[in-house]
Amino acid sequence: MKRFDIVILGGGESGTGAAILACRKGYRPLVSDSGKIKDKYKLLLKGDEIAFEENKHSEDFVLQAEEIIKSPGIPENAPILAMARQKGIPVISEIEFACRFTRAKLIFITGSNGKTTTTLLTHHILKTAGLNAGLAGNVGHSFALKIANDEHDIYVLEISSFQLDGMFNAKADIAVLLNITPDHLDRYAYNFQNYINSKFRVIHNQNADNHFVYCFDDPVLKEQIVKIKIPSRLYPFTAGAKAFSEGAYIHDNQLFFNIKEKETTMTLEELALQGRHNLYDSMAAGITARLLDIRKETIKQCLSDFQHIEHRLEFVASIHGVDYINDSKATNVNSTWFALESMHKDVIWIAGGLDKGNDYASLVPLVKAKVRTIICLGKDNRKIKEAFSDLVENVVEVLTANDAVKAAYSLAHRGDAVLLSPACASFDLFENFEDRGNQFKKAIKNL
Repeated sequence: MKRFDIVILGGGESGTGAAILACRKGYRPLVSDSGKIKDKYKLLLKGDEIAFEENKHSEDFVLQAEEIIKSPGIPENAPILAMARQKGIPVISEIEFACRFTRAKLIFITGSNGKTTTTLLTHHILKTAGLNAGLAGNVGHSFALKIANDEHDIYVLEISSFQLDGMFNAKADIAVLLNITPDHLDRYAYNFQNYINSKFRVIHNQNADNHFVYCFDDPVLKEQIVKIKIPSRLYPFTAGAKAFSEGAYIHDNQLFFNIKEKETTMTLEELALQGRHNLYDSMAAGITARLLDIRKETIKQCLSDFQHIEHRLEFVASIHGVDYINDSKATNVNSTWFALESMHKDVIWIAGGLDKGNDYASLVPLVKAKVRTIICLGKDNRKIKEAFSDLVENVVEVLTANDAVKAAYSLAHRGDAVLLSPACASFDLFENFEDRGNQFKKAIKNL
């Protein structure tokens, strides 16, 4: 029987990238996927003559490996992982594996909300400043594939809690933690502290030469930071007045960055991304850029000209006086809270999907104040109906984005906003949140 040094569980973006890097570094990898591998990834694997299997995990192969690289979509309690750990086989993430093969400066960005925007904005600043900066992780290409194909001097990585769980020796030069709100509790035994501990792994292995950027206003971070011994240098940011020597804060409608005894200021109106949640993202990106000694003028320019990302409060169209907004990336309650909070019109709210242990209580005041109709786009809508049925005029249930848009069109009045902000994962009806958002936009264009 052929033996493989490394088995990669999962044949998507992360797993395929890890396999290609492993192959090019002299390992004999096998990609094993319990489902079907997409054709585009099969082509990449075949290009490097990498063995793969789909629709199964062959125990004879997997449990003979010296090391297993787990794709983030595979839960920690998967039976094959339990068997591997029982045999003492190390299980790591693709990010951990890729970090072994680079000497680049690393920026790890995580949080329950805002990490994609902050990652893209930070990368935009670095590229504009002329740095040889790569973008990878939970956005764009896998980190391992980047290392295999296109080495950079510095990487900006969006990292999820699932990726952090499999990281042990990797270390961020700059770690950014935006916020922690209940999310993915189904993957953390419905224990919020487990999820919190996972997020704080972003500062794992840091020392006094490294930097930790975090939100001073987030209640969970505030509570945890006093309990944890953090060896790295702290750079908080707040939407309030200055409360620390270095970081970012607001005073008199001005945003201040005070880093390395140098101050940068700009008005809030100059920011390309408006709203409190986007203000925090801009602060985190600006602090990170100043820590890399990027010129003040470049930072201000980039914070002013950055284009909003797709599927995050993305304006789609205005039809007969009704605005249609795609916030499909809002896969947890806190993201949807920010979306509803930003609405200044009566809302037809399209919500629902795969529940991750959601508690909708924080949305109740906003729904009372702003939402007239809820359109449930999911297979199981019981929790949403229980939470909000008594607060709105109508609750409608649909199973396709097309039917959701048709229902919204028939129920909306001139001056309303139709907001897709699901607060749930998409996997019950869609391939991912991008697929959900794209189908929503297509349905609007077909009205």
